[in-house]
Formats: sequence, structure tokens, C-alpha cells
Amino acid sequence: MSGIFDEERMLESLKKYLPGGETLTAGIHGIGAETEIKQVFGKCRLVEDILVPDENGGVLEVSKCKYSKHDVYIGITQHCLIVSECETYKHLYEFNDNPDLRGVSVQTITARLPIAEIGTCFLFTEIQKCIIKNAWMGAVNCLLTMKNGTSLSLILPKRGGMGGGMPHHAEYREAIIKCLSSYSG
Repeated sequence: MSGIFDEERMLESLKKYLPGGETLTAGIHGIGAETEIKQVFGKCRLVEDILVPDENGGVLEVSKCKYSKHDVYIGITQHCLIVSECETYKHLYEFNDNPDLRGVSVQTITARLPIAEIGTCFLFTEIQKCIIKNAWMGAVNCLLTMKNGTSLSLILPKRGGMGGGMPHHAEYREAIIKCLSSYSG
């Protein structure tokens, strides 16, 4: 468990999900309290647990949910929020091949995409609402709702673990809170 409180490990984990041209501005260890991620993909098909590009494939809505607390790394770039799990966790997946597409952005798959990698990177422009509240022991609760119906409940602890493995936790936490606060409504 203590191995997750390592800034180098966190940076490597978050960098895997950086969009092209983006750089990590801040990153911390946090807690995912509850996640309900929805994304719609087009021109693809599901093969076991991987979305595969297919010109003749249809549209598929993927829902990825977790309703228990789990360790995550939370990072921000110039345009994105990145949430990367510290360990491999189980999720509830649901698939809908006939989703309601009104007002929904459909992503075209250009490369094989494991479903475990869905819901790791979110554009700030997709945030509909962000509620930030102070919590117990100096932690901050952050509830994000996206335009596509995705919701993320994150806890940003005051401290970055024992042993000094996260020396920039306080300054990065404040940067993340300041960034997400601009989307509170």
C-alpha cells in the first residue's frame, strides 16, 4: 500500500493517459469514492474486453462504474483531468448497442482500446458542474458531473501519505482544487 505514495510512480501512471501535446501540470494521490463513466464509441466492435476499430462496426455505449472507495492518482494538464487507478480494481461494465445519441459526442476508435482504459482522461470543456466541499481532517470532496452523464466523486486528502514520498502533494493539491473550482456552479 505504501508504494502508491511515490511521486515517481504517480507521474508514470498519469503520463500513460496524457493526450498528445499535453504535459502534466499537477498530480496527487487521491481516493475515488464513486465513479459512473459513460462513453459512446463508433465504428467499432467489442472483442472480449477490447474495443476494436471496424469500419462496418456500430455504435456502442460503454458504462464503467465503481461504487466503493479506491486509490487513484489525480492529475491535470492544460486542458484535461486525468484519473489513473493506483492498483488494478474491478468495475461494473454495461454495454448498450442502441444508445440515445441526442447531444452525445461519439468517439471513433482508431486503435484497439481495452475497456479498462476507458474513463481515464476528461476534457475540462466537458465538465458540466463541479461541487467542491471541505471534508473531515482537511480533505476536500469533489463531485464532477460531465455533459455526457459521467460522474466522478473524488476525495483529495490533505496529506500525501507517510514517509515523504509525495513531496509536492500540498502545492499540486491546491493547483488541482483551484483548477476544478473554476467549474463550480
